[in-house]
Amino acid sequence: MTVKYKKVLVTGGAGFIGSHTVDLLLKKGYRVKVLDNLQERVHPKGKPKYVSKEAEFIKGDVANPNDLLKGLTGVDAVYHLAAYQDYLPDFSHFIHTNTESSALIFELILQHKLPINKIVFASSQAVAGDGKWKCLQHGEFWANQRPLAQLERGLWDLRCPRCDKKAQSVLMTEDIARPITTYGISKHTIEQLAGVLGNKYDIPTVCMRYTYVQGPRNSIYNAYSGIARIFAQRILNNKQPILFEDGLGLRDYISVFDVARANVLALENDKANHQVLFVGGGKAYTNVEFAKIMLNVFGSKLEVSIPGIFRLGDTRSTVSSIKKISKLGWKPKVNLKESMQQYREYIESLGQIEDRSDEAFRKMMQLGIIRKVKNNL
Repeated sequence: MTVKYKKVLVTGGAGFIGSHTVDLLLKKGYRVKVLDNLQERVHPKGKPKYVSKEAEFIKGDVANPNDLLKGLTGVDAVYHLAAYQDYLPDFSHFIHTNTESSALIFELILQHKLPINKIVFASSQAVAGDGKWKCLQHGEFWANQRPLAQLERGLWDLRCPRCDKKAQSVLMTEDIARPITTYGISKHTIEQLAGVLGNKYDIPTVCMRYTYVQGPRNSIYNAYSGIARIFAQRILNNKQPILFEDGLGLRDYISVFDVARANVLALENDKANHQVLFVGGGKAYTNVEFAKIMLNVFGSKLEVSIPGIFRLGDTRSTVSSIKKISKLGWKPKVNLKESMQQYREYIESLGQIEDRSDEAFRKMMQLGIIRKVKNNL
């Protein structure tokens, strides 16, 4: 089988998106190297059994120059998928792991004259923040972060900055960059590094803005972020899934199998070079709809709980346009219900699942990340 690159490095290759990308690369005939630090919160039992033995594996930190150089040596293409993502206020961690490691890749390529011919970076829908909205009277506008005082009053919707009337969500396009979290800022900076340094040193790059990725191998252990794993922990322990705000915010979800296909397309298609691409499911769901799909798939009769709480840094409605990547020949194939069925089969194979969400919720409330609506305002 003819392949475009001799050997490909996948950082974070033991993780959710990374491992599926590794599997597809191997299936297509690529030689693959994996660099992963097996972060304990994600991999508390060490290296997962699903990591293919066909891939060369290096345990190491992408922000460590020696570890990263080991990964980069002997390859001619790179997927930089390793990342730190959470809702805890350890802001410097996001920049160190996500952004500094991306700059370090370019540093090491130049310093050691490494023959890297392409880099695909994991970006995120978080770069777009609350995205673009439309006022029926005054037209479209880019949203600012919702003020804390507004959220404390339980006023969730975005409003026109000119007339203060309720606005309508508009599909987000790749030109939008207004991150409202440190994670989003770290990913936006990666896009800037890729654009400036990639063009300056003639190294083709692609930045993939993934939306809400679902499916098997999504770690069940971290209860601080990830709607599917938090809901799964609770449902499997006969606890109601808890929704923030009023549960009516919109999201689009994408199967990890479709993401892996998009990743390989980005590597192999030169038309993707120096582009930022949204990778989404192409359909909007409210958080209530998502929860009900999960309850149905898990065969649960529990009801959704909406206790009047919110989480700092959450967007209201973020649904991405996939028009740009569709022009390259990619479209999602797996719907949300199928992704949830695959996820259920995966986590049931892990045995008894402990619910850690209550503990995580308490900690985030202590830190002021999760807050209650102040009814007296």
